[in-house]
Amino acid sequence: MAIPEIKTALPGPKAAAIIARDKRRVSPSYTRDYPFVMAKGQGAVVEDVDGNVFLDCAAGIAVTGTGHSHPDVVNAIVGQVHKYLHMSGTDFYYEPQVELAETVADMVPIPGEVRAFFGNSGTEANEAAIKMARYHTKRVNIIAFLGSFHGRTLGSLALTSSRAVQRTGFGPMMPGVFHAPYGNCYRCPVGLKPDTCQAECLDFVEEQILVHLVSPEEVAAVMVEPIQGEGGYVVPAKQFHERLRALTQKHGILLIADEVQSGMGRTGKMFACEHFGLQPDIISIAKGIASGLPLSITAARADVMDWKPGAHASTFGGNPVSCVAALATIKVLKAGLIKNAEVVGAHLMNRLNVLKEKYPLIGDVRGHGLMIGAELVRDRVTKERATTERDQIVQEMFKRGVLILGAGRNALRFAPPLVLSTDQADAIVDIFEQALKVVTRK
Repeated sequence: MAIPEIKTALPGPKAAAIIARDKRRVSPSYTRDYPFVMAKGQGAVVEDVDGNVFLDCAAGIAVTGTGHSHPDVVNAIVGQVHKYLHMSGTDFYYEPQVELAETVADMVPIPGEVRAFFGNSGTEANEAAIKMARYHTKRVNIIAFLGSFHGRTLGSLALTSSRAVQRTGFGPMMPGVFHAPYGNCYRCPVGLKPDTCQAECLDFVEEQILVHLVSPEEVAAVMVEPIQGEGGYVVPAKQFHERLRALTQKHGILLIADEVQSGMGRTGKMFACEHFGLQPDIISIAKGIASGLPLSITAARADVMDWKPGAHASTFGGNPVSCVAALATIKVLKAGLIKNAEVVGAHLMNRLNVLKEKYPLIGDVRGHGLMIGAELVRDRVTKERATTERDQIVQEMFKRGVLILGAGRNALRFAPPLVLSTDQADAIVDIFEQALKVVTRK
């Protein structure tokens, strides 16, 4: 069977019927770029309810790193389901949660002893990090970066700044939050060149925020994505993270690395921090941690996670079924998928850079492993954002059997399951080129 294989008009009749039902009863706040209705999946291949077969280059928003329904993960889930589904690790004990905390402590790039707090989602992991930083430091203010996405609950939403629509109508935001420019070398916020970059964008933190707006002695933490996700899959220079870490240590400010999207092997290393030699105080983990089951972990230095019993908890956080799924996921990642992300990611990056030389619409290709962004521009000199063109390409790729999502205002995110083969990567790039041809002719 050819993959992708589109057998019906999109959406097909079964998909159209389900979408109509969804429209009547499901929240209209959800963003659906195209009418794909999932029926089943295996690896990096998914099938809709009408039998159309697609290559998945989205992985449920960078979640299904081990692929859809990896047998080792499924077997772990089924085995646990037959024992017990829930007991609440905030009030009782069970070994899967303890074992996962031990496993995470051994693999995160945090120096010294490490503890873990369990939640259900990325925003919960970041809420816990914010609360923990305030509790430990007895300070209240937080610095984040423009273009960031840290979640949609009110604490993490105050730090989020990727799109105004995510904040509109929910104010006032949590006070004590300040935003600085992120280290985007393609669109340097201070107008410099990558080859001479000394992370001058962080001057805004040192010379503006910490001088005119808030005393460093009142800043609890800086939260940063090692690679910015929803902001456009932006990869900063190594010196950005080096200087940021030095700045936080100078002032006794905790550094929180939001690895919700970039963690769990996606970049060809277990955590994106490792590409920069970054050792934060707290790391937020979610998405790929349990191959699709709801789970998040806020990992921190043991001396930082010093809150008292009752200070913070979660009824469903660290659910035993999710914990065994996470343990199986980590084994699969370590057994070869992290390396596959590195190798196939390099191949995909090379193919995309070849297209960049051919199509001026592609302004920049960046990333690590299978976390790759392609930024589209109408003019490579002015870097005018090709926003409508990006959206058109997403639609054209869907019509041809590839599920892909945008990131930021004008970038495409290539974030497939980490099981992706080079042949599948080639098929995705070939369909991307077909879409480019259609859009550039319009």
